[in-house]
This record gives sequence, structure tokens and C-alpha cells, in this order.
Amino acid sequence: MKILAYPISLIALIFFAGSMPARADDMKAAINAMEAYLEFVDYGGATIFPEQIPKEDWKRFFVIDARDKDQFAKEHIPGANNIEWRQVLAQRTSIPKDKPVLIYCNTGSLSAQAGFALRVAGYENVRILQGGFAEWKAKGGFDSAVKASGQVTH
Repeated sequence: MKILAYPISLIALIFFAGSMPARADDMKAAINAMEAYLEFVDYGGATIFPEQIPKEDWKRFFVIDARDKDQFAKEHIPGANNIEWRQVLAQRTSIPKDKPVLIYCNTGSLSAQAGFALRVAGYENVRILQGGFAEWKAKGGFDSAVKASGQVTH
């Protein structure tokens, strides 16, 4: 349950961060949307491990690197689109709803917040890469599924 405190605080922050104070009706609507989502979603339903994605399936995903531009420039999953986690709702029109979306950060905590916000906003196609970029890299990157299965590749 500790993980859920962060995404809820993100949504609350969105309403309080603007120059105008949030209206009680807006806050109630946001809380109702989050409550409905939390009642619906399965435990771990929005997460996926690197080893669950076969190498050939990566091209099916719209991949979002939710880290800042400097981290993205230094190193990222090839083919990823850099949308900082704080900007996913502001840039949601650039995120497809008709194909799987995979979002990651360094370890998974910030991308979990961004993924939660997108899912509450109606993006049921969003998955969070469990463990983020660090785990993806440590498990073999695009070859994570093969390594986890113990298959030998040539």
C-alpha cells in the first residue's frame, strides 16, 4: 500500500500546483476517479517485468522514458520517447491509446506515478516497467526474456 501513496499525492499535487486554487468539486471528481480506478485494477495489473517481454515484441510498444532529458541523453532504451514523468498528462495527446504503452524511469517509482496518472486519465494500455531502466539493463535489456528462460542464443 505504500506504493499507492505516491501516485495519489501526484494527483493531489496537480490540483494544488496551479496558480488558481482547486475547487472542491474538482478535488471530489479526482478522488472519485482514483477511487474507481483502485477498486477496478488488479494488484500488479499495470506492471510488467523486463523478462516478460520477448525481444521481438518490443517494437509493438510505445516506450516512454520518464526520466529527465539529461538522463535520457546519457542512456535509454533504444526507441524510447522522452516524456518526463511530470509531463505525461500535459503531453498525453502524443501518447497513443491504440497500442501498448510501456513507461519506465530509473527504478520504477516515478514511472509508477506517471503510469497511475495516465491510467486514471483513461489510458488502460499503459504498463510500468518493473524495476525501471536499472533492472532492464541488469537483466539483459532486450534479451531479458531469453536470459530468464535459460535459452542459448547465437
